[in-house]
Amino acid sequence: MRSTADLADDQGDAVRSCETQFRSFGGRQAFEGRISTVRCFEDNVVLRAVLEQPGQGRVLVVDGGASSRVALLGDRLAGLAAAAGWEGIVINGAVRDVAALAMLDIGVKALGSNPRRSSKTGAGGTDVGVTFGDITFAPGEHLVADDDGIVVLEHPPKG
Repeated sequence: MRSTADLADDQGDAVRSCETQFRSFGGRQAFEGRISTVRCFEDNVVLRAVLEQPGQGRVLVVDGGASSRVALLGDRLAGLAAAAGWEGIVINGAVRDVAALAMLDIGVKALGSNPRRSSKTGAGGTDVGVTFGDITFAPGEHLVADDDGIVVLEHPPKG
């Protein structure tokens, strides 16, 4: 996997860099894959339904409205995602079970943590463009994440 810094240097304006400063919580510090998306606010029912599907090397980008009032992802959902073949999850919101997340073989980036669980009403949507960090994440594009940040490309990088 090429680093985000190398991709930014080599591909210039073809790389969109997310300005949001995320923390890394999963066992993988670097991950990449084709983007799928979820939009939900303080409710993780739709998120769970997507993570139960085969990941097939994808990365799930979740727009949680930057809320840190509740966690959208914990160790059980992240474990489900890892077992289903997801490469990583980027959450514009909070997670919980931080120590357990670090032991799972999946990349997890989020704004922070909160032990409070989310509601379960089922509100939310999937496979729509989500925007945060001054970029839009579109389903089917390619995301690369590492310690330097998150970049998005229209197609997977060559080489």
